Amino acid sequence: MPFSDLSETELYAKFATLPKPDYPFPFQSNPATEELVQEYYRWIDEDYEFHSNKARAQHKSHRLSDFPALSMPHLTLAELRPVARYAASGAMMDDYYDRCTPDEMDQIRLRIVALLVGEDGTEPAPGIDRQFYMLRKEAMACGMPDHLYANFIKAVDGVLIGYREEKRWVARNEPPPVAVYWVIRENTSGALPFAKYTCMQKNFRALPHLVLDDPMILRLHQLASRMVGIHNDLTSLPKELARDGDVINLVLCLQHEKKISTDDAYLMALELHNGFLEDFLTIRDNLPNFGQWQDMVIDYVDHLGIMVRGLYRYHEISTRYKAGSYVDPEYQSPEFTWIRP
Repeated sequence: MPFSDLSETELYAKFATLPKPDYPFPFQSNPATEELVQEYYRWIDEDYEFHSNKARAQHKSHRLSDFPALSMPHLTLAELRPVARYAASGAMMDDYYDRCTPDEMDQIRLRIVALLVGEDGTEPAPGIDRQFYMLRKEAMACGMPDHLYANFIKAVDGVLIGYREEKRWVARNEPPPVAVYWVIRENTSGALPFAKYTCMQKNFRALPHLVLDDPMILRLHQLASRMVGIHNDLTSLPKELARDGDVINLVLCLQHEKKISTDDAYLMALELHNGFLEDFLTIRDNLPNFGQWQDMVIDYVDHLGIMVRGLYRYHEISTRYKAGSYVDPEYQSPEFTWIRP
């Protein structure tokens, strides 16, 4: 039976039977995972009182701090905190502000970036802003080099810009063209900041610009981001088929643009994912000669693969992608309106 004819419960049942991504990368969880989740619970209690009790309980069950803990096994608890604040607050903010306008989202972005770059050094009152203020403070405290922090923050800004661009399509309840989708999703998958932050593991923070800015390394970051975006789209498809506005999904974009069934679009999206995986492995096995940095670069690239596998592990096991567990958008925008044909 096609996706379009199924109830939400039936959507999830059908999804369970479909082929899934398969990675050759090892899975390694961080030993500080459980300590970090206890801190994450406190962040919700202290900074998310503007959410309903139901939303806070759902977010706690989602364990969003597991995103970095399952994908960066060698970070200490102190090193995990900044990237966990980004991952958790980014996801909860995306849920909360799902029904806002591009202009509203851009004002949120500008405020957050001012905190992240230190333009505004005043600690905010409890709320989302304080989470990003603490991110900067904790990144400095754990010794994150300035150039790595700058790369990370630029990638976080890209995520927020992607959130802004999503809003045009949310209001129309219409998937964007696939070419537009890629521009948005490479950012909103959230994996580019993770690729940058992976440098904080082991001795990778010593890698110089000539490595981190190399076109091959940047292409690996892009491919990782695309794979994560697609496997997230495949995992969240049943939820997004059941709700208006959740249109930034490769399956829905392919279906809309190519006039094909959801089933065929799902298989096409998986095929695209597998092509990106093949490209990642080909580049990994044919890296340039980085001289004295070669062994470290090879190890870093291997950890990019571990990162992708860890993020997929989160998508596989999290209650966030189970029937009925998603958080409804609670922000009441004075400006947002549905744009109907």
